[in-house]
Order: sequence, then C-alpha cells, then structure tokens
Amino acid sequence: MPDPAVPPTPPVPLAALLAREDLGLRQIAGPVDPSAVVHGAHTSEMADPYPYLLGGELLLTAGVHIPEGAGPDPYFDAYVSRIVAAGGAALGFGVAPVHETVPRALVAACDAYGLPLIEVPPGTTFSGVARAVWQLMAQARHAELRRVTEAQQSLAAAASRPDPVPSVLRQLAQRVGGWAALYGPDGAEVAVAGGRPGTRPVREALGGLARIVRPTATGPATSRPAATPASATDTVAGLHLAAYALGAGHGFVLGVAAPHRAPGDHTIASVAAVLLSLLTGEQQSGSGAARSSALVRLLLGAPAEDVAPLLGGERWMVVHARSDTLAAVDPVAASALGAALGSSLVDVAPDVVRVLLPAEREPAPQPGWTLGVSAVAGPAQWTDADVQAGRALARARATRAALVRYGARPALADLVPEADADAHARALLAPLAPALTETLRTWLSLHGSWDRTAVALDVHRNTVRQRIAKCAALLELDLDDPDVRMELWFALRRP
Repeated sequence: MPDPAVPPTPPVPLAALLAREDLGLRQIAGPVDPSAVVHGAHTSEMADPYPYLLGGELLLTAGVHIPEGAGPDPYFDAYVSRIVAAGGAALGFGVAPVHETVPRALVAACDAYGLPLIEVPPGTTFSGVARAVWQLMAQARHAELRRVTEAQQSLAAAASRPDPVPSVLRQLAQRVGGWAALYGPDGAEVAVAGGRPGTRPVREALGGLARIVRPTATGPATSRPAATPASATDTVAGLHLAAYALGAGHGFVLGVAAPHRAPGDHTIASVAAVLLSLLTGEQQSGSGAARSSALVRLLLGAPAEDVAPLLGGERWMVVHARSDTLAAVDPVAASALGAALGSSLVDVAPDVVRVLLPAEREPAPQPGWTLGVSAVAGPAQWTDADVQAGRALARARATRAALVRYGARPALADLVPEADADAHARALLAPLAPALTETLRTWLSLHGSWDRTAVALDVHRNTVRQRIAKCAALLELDLDDPDVRMELWFALRRP
C-alpha cells in the first residue's frame, strides 16, 4: 500500500509540541522518535476517521465513539489500524469528561501499531492544541523564508566575486550542509565544494542524475528535447541527491548531495543553478568577448549592420521589460530575465530592462514582468525597434497584459509611397511638441481612455486631458471625429 500523502504545510516536530508547558501533553504509548512530525491537528469522534484524514495529522479525540464496556477486543485494534493506514502522525486522547483515564486497550493498540499516543490533560482544550500546532507552523515557515532569503543574498554576492563559480558552489554547499559539484558537458567535475561524498556509489549515482538532465542535443537551451527533465533527485546511502540542468544549454549540470533535505533546499539550489547558468553560458560561448569587440567597433565608427554578425544574427527584436514587484531591478535579476528570454544582451536602466533578442527566439510572458516586444528589424532599424518596444510596453502596462507585441504596419500604409506618407505626417504633426505627440499617440492607441493613458505615460489623468486639449487646439481639429482620428493615427504610425 503506498504511503498516504501529507498536506503541503511546514512540519512541526512532535517533540516541540510536547515541550509546550502550557499544554501539559504527555506521550504514554508508541515509539519515541525525535524526528517525528505532524502536519496539522484534527478533531474527530468518528469510529473510523480514515475518510477524513489527509495524512500527517495529530488526531484528537475524547473517546466519545468508544462503545460502552469496550475492552481488549478488536475495536481498538481496528480503530488504531485505520488511523495508521490513513497516515495519521499521532493520536491525542483527551482525559475527562468522557473517560477518567486513557483506556489500557488503546495504549496497547498504539504500542502494537507504532502510533504515538498523547495524553491531553483535562485543563487543555483541543482548540488550544490546534492553535499551538499552527503557531509552530507559522514560526517554521517564517524561519524557512528567512533562511532562503539569506541564502539568495549570499549566492548573489558570491556570483560577483572574482572567482564566481567556485564561490557560488561554496555558498551552496554551506547553505545545504552538503556537497556541490559543477559537471562539464563531458560529465567531468569542473569544480567541487563542501564535504565530498565518501562512497563510490553515491558519486556514481549523482553522475547518473547529471546524465539524465544533460541535454542530448547541442545548441541553445530552447532546443532541449521535451523528454529531458530540468532536474532529477535520488537517495543513496542516506544522502539526498539532486541534479539541475543549467539553462545556458551548453551541457553543464549542477549536482548537490546533502544528508538532509529541508523544504527550502530546492529553492536555494535553483537560485544557484540560475547564477551558474549565467556564468557558464558567458564562459562557454565567448559572448562577452564578442560583445566587447562589437562595442569597440561601434565606438570606432563601424555601422550597426557590420557589427551585428559578431552578436550572432542579422534579424532582431527589442524587448522592453518592467518588473511587477521590484522597485529597482538589480543586474542579477535582469540577467536572469535575459537568460529566460534567450539572450545575454541586456541593458539595465533605472525604469526599464532592455533585451536585444535574436529574431528566432520566440519571447514568452515571464512571471513577475511586463513585456513590450518590437517588430523584427535589421541592425539599421534597431533605433526604430527600440521605440516600438517602448510603445508596446506602455500599452502592456495600460492594458495590464503580460506581453504586448508592436503591431505590424496596416495594409493601408503600404498603399501610400513612403516619401509621401512621411511628408504628410510631418506637415500634419508639425505644430505638436514631442511630449504632445507621444501623448496623442498613446491616447489614440488606447481608444481615448484617460486613465489607461495616464498609467502608460506615468502622469496624472488631468495632465492627459490638458495635453489632448492642447493638441486639438494646435491642430485645429475635432479629436472626437473618427475620420480625424484615423488620419492622425496614420501619421503617428510613421517611425
């Protein structure tokens, strides 16, 4: 029979509950195991509580369900066996008012089935026991969140050191209390940190996990076969093993071995894997040297189209991103966003992160970010694409969409010669200053919504009203006329 699932709550050591002097609980039967935990408290007077348990609970009962005169008969064996079958962690029996003492037959059954039996004294209510369990859970959750946060900060600091890869591995090994290794594309250990597992089977098992998650095809991470998992775990000789494929797609794998597996260890190891993905991707691809060469050539006057091949392509998109949660985006978060989108060409500005993305990469919404994506452009049109991405981001923020793409030029514009269209746009919009032009463009794109335009431009709605009124006055046009709006939109769509 498979082990019953337990609720996804922080476990509370049974010993910590027994140590609460205000409760006065006492274990009177069953194994005394310092590692025993409970995942909640549930009160039931059902003769068969099995259907009402998820597993891991401290079941509380006053014995109301016990038949009168029940002795050492099958009743108690059946009752305790059903609790054990449901995955109950322990049984709490309330003394008085129904029973003066805990029935001896119940004590014997709990000893026989290995179920801890806790005596709840008359002065302690079941609700008080349940409240104590939840208090201990809240304390455990807070401690785990603090541990994960501190680990994230220390890993980020390690990644900025002169020897970032060994530093990140040392911090990870220290935080999980075990051993960490970076495996290269050929399966060899590139770097190790922490107490190395002493047995050959452990190291072979961890190497086997690394082979499972390593991409079988060379190339970018997005080409990894769907059947290849991003992580794998195992337990060998009492050690918990885990392997994580690094997202740069060059075949590097992070391996971790630890004697214990705390709830936050997976999160901590995942943060280390992201940082190592950025570091190994930079070293393996040589993109840092290519970007440096491209920058020098641009500074020395080379045209963008001549520099683009150094960066890996001739067709590009520009992505503008705003964090939904971070007031100020740090370089690590920006690099992680770039890695998720599939590019290391990232620029961090005070209010926006810009990513230059090869056209073959298909940008997808990213949790915690709002994205605006330009149309595909060659290097000579990078400046226009940057403007397009900014407008798409503004529209995404105004409409509360996770990702908005800059729309392709409508077919009507293709019917007008470029020179004539540009001349018409310049003449029509000549009276407007740049701020008024951008306000009018955003307002029209959002169907005349004052509030959404204000959000997109980061101004007050009254400022939007004043600017639109000034546009109408300077242009001497009725902006409520759909024909006027169509003509203005045609002009505003010019780059």
